[in-house]
Formats: sequence, structure tokens, C-alpha cells
Amino acid sequence: MGIVMMMVACSKTEEKPKTIAQQLADRLLTLQQRGYMMGHQDDPFYGVTWEYQPDSSDVKNVCGDYPAVMGFDLGGIEVGDAKNLDSVPFTRIHDEIIAHHERGGIITISWHPRNPLTGGTAWDVADTTVVASVLPGGSEFEKFQTWMKRVGDFLVTLKTKEGNPVPVIFRPWHENNGSWFWWGQKLCTDNEFHGLWCLLQDELNGRGLTNLLWSYSPNLDGGWTEERFLARYPGNERVTLIGEDAYQWGTEEEFKTALTADLAFLSDFAQKNGKLLAMTECGLKNMPDSTWWTRVLKPIMDKYPICYFHLWRNYKEEFFGPAPSLPCAADFKKLYEAENTLFLKDISE
Repeated sequence: MGIVMMMVACSKTEEKPKTIAQQLADRLLTLQQRGYMMGHQDDPFYGVTWEYQPDSSDVKNVCGDYPAVMGFDLGGIEVGDAKNLDSVPFTRIHDEIIAHHERGGIITISWHPRNPLTGGTAWDVADTTVVASVLPGGSEFEKFQTWMKRVGDFLVTLKTKEGNPVPVIFRPWHENNGSWFWWGQKLCTDNEFHGLWCLLQDELNGRGLTNLLWSYSPNLDGGWTEERFLARYPGNERVTLIGEDAYQWGTEEEFKTALTADLAFLSDFAQKNGKLLAMTECGLKNMPDSTWWTRVLKPIMDKYPICYFHLWRNYKEEFFGPAPSLPCAADFKKLYEAENTLFLKDISE
């Protein structure tokens, strides 16, 4: 009896404390019980009519509150650029990440690296051997090692004044079931994609970045089957959040049908595999429908256990979120006022 009690006591002392990423996952799950958070890409940098004004935000200027989730991109950091692919200084990205975390918000980071084989953008898909070229034995393997190191060098700087790492939802190689990025469906084999995912994840894990919650985020499909989804899925041990990037590019009915089918499949998959679920990108470009938020998007999201939806950026002639000058502002206020939509004040109080 004494031995059993001692073994139990020992097992308790051997329990490891949760990593920052695991704590973030717990927070997302808790918040998801109350509703889903609103997110916005590049929210504090620019909007439909402004750029780089202190404490500004199109979302905040519409509804009086910041998004709960803010998204940032590291494209360009791999080649040593001072600004990312959207011309935002990395110093400013760093500071805004810290600021949003300090006020209680949640951070998500994507990475659109340039084409390491051609030097083109992430959208340069003329060559189908790019992924193979960065894997061990490939012609660009050493270059890509440097690129990944530079990503890690930035991520390790994301710390509070007390020196604590900032929790981050990290979302690389997204929309891989499309073929518009050099890591897309027709640009590499399933095995090559798995190799790419593991190469980056192992590199960053090797840097001790236990604050990264990894999100696997394909594009809107409309016809997922388990076999097709699993073909590129990195595995349960490598993914904590399953996302989907879902824009309305075609008709409203096409979008509603595809999104409903996908969220039904993904919510079932996430539940069976113990994963979080989110709409990691979404929106309707330039919002030609002033009632789209509450009439099209919200009724679908209400049916499924997503923890957040993330609108893409607002930038002059291309915008996906609300702004005071847009006809959709009134409808977005209705979205904000809904009990199950969570903004910064809802998650930081």
C-alpha cells in the first residue's frame, strides 16, 4: 500500500507544466464555449482611407473595439528585408504583436516566403520542383535552412517586458490544396508537402519555440472526404488547430453550399481528433453586399464550433473588413453586438 501511494506521488511530481502553446489552446477552447472571436489581418497598420496612424483600426473605428485576433505575415523576412511583402516594417510588426498581446488579444502569424528556386514571389508557380529543391538533398536546401533560421530569429524576439514568450497561432503553408502558391497541390507530391511541413516545424521546435500553436489551414474545398483531407494532413501530433481559408469568390449560393459542407466535415474531424477549429481567413472582397456579415456569413458560422473567424486586410482598393466609410459598417455593428461574437473587450475582461 505504501509503495502504491509513493508511486502515485511520484507520478504527480513528474507531470510536466503545460507549454505556452498548450495554455493558448486551453484558452481558445474556453473562449469557444462562449462563441467565436473576430480576427483581422494587419488591423493596426492601415485601413481603407489611412495608413500608420497611432492607435487606429478600421474595426475599432466602426464598433469601438479592437478585433480579438490580429494577424501578421512574415513574408520577406527570409531574405533579410526590412519590410514584409505588404511593405510593413518588421520592427512595427514586432511592436504591434507585443501591444496586442499586452492588451489581452490573440496573435496569428502566417508566412508567404518567396520562391527559393526562382527568386519570385510565393505566387510564382511556374516550376513544380520548388518544394523538392528545399528538402534534404535539394539544390536550395542550404538556402532554405537560412530562411527558416531567420523566421525563428524573429519569433524568438516576441517576448513581453517580463521576458515571457508571446503565444502565437502559427499558420504556415496554407491553402495547400490550391495551386497558386509554390507549395500547392499541383506543385509538389503529398510526401514532399509533408517533408516541407516537418522541416519547418522541426527547425522551429528545435529553437525551443514552445509558444507556437500550429494551424493546418487548407482552402475552401466544398467536397472534402477523409481520404482527400488526410493526404496532406501533417498528423495529429503536429497540428493543434484545423483551419480553413474561405472567401466568397463566386456566387453567394456556391459559397454557402461549399462552406456549409466543409465546416460540417471539418467540425466532425476536429471533434474526433481532439483539434480546435477556425476560419483562418475569410471575407468578401470590397463588400458589394452591405448585409453579408449577418445575412450570409454569421448564420453558417453559428452552426459550427469554430473558435474564431479571420477577415483579411483592409487596404485602399482591396479590403475585406469593415470601415466607417463603407455601407457594410451598420451590418458589422450588428455582428459586433451579437452575444456570440467576441472582440477584444470580451476576451480581455
